[in-house]
Amino acid sequence: MKKLILLNKEFHLYITHEQIKAEIDKLAKRITYDLSDKLPLFISLLNGAFMFTSDLLKRLDFDCNISFVKISSYEGSQSTGKLNYYFGLNEKIKGRNVVVIDDIVDTGTTLFYFLEELKALHPSELKVAVMFSKPDAIYPIHVDYLGMNIEKKFVIGYGLDYNGLGRNYKDLYKTTN
Repeated sequence: MKKLILLNKEFHLYITHEQIKAEIDKLAKRITYDLSDKLPLFISLLNGAFMFTSDLLKRLDFDCNISFVKISSYEGSQSTGKLNYYFGLNEKIKGRNVVVIDDIVDTGTTLFYFLEELKALHPSELKVAVMFSKPDAIYPIHVDYLGMNIEKKFVIGYGLDYNGLGRNYKDLYKTTN
């Protein structure tokens, strides 16, 4: 089994890129079926969702808009419980079909508060696409398009990081403890 050490943690291969791509193919088909005639606005949450966003949107064969916001509620491997905005949304939301794309629902903090802010802007429809979800999020998030449920382990790779490192790995790795 492939393993790596990043800073002070040991990680083992958890989910391969091939498995991730297969799930994204399924998500793209569902999203195309649901939204191909609605000119949706996809809002990607950076930094973590950049790989998922890129892979997902390349599989959609219909017109859409894409925007990015940079929000974080994490420092190191723990959620701080508050949102930090680094750059925000510039698009008009009112009356739009909006899909928020995120890498993972862990505690749910980031998505919960961001979705509340978007709801106040009165989109026509607000959906959520997430690649990974862990059980027992503090804030329950309704995810319309979910790639995979994963164990409650700390993970890196495929956009997810540990103190800024590991985002570039194409596979997903988990801690052993």
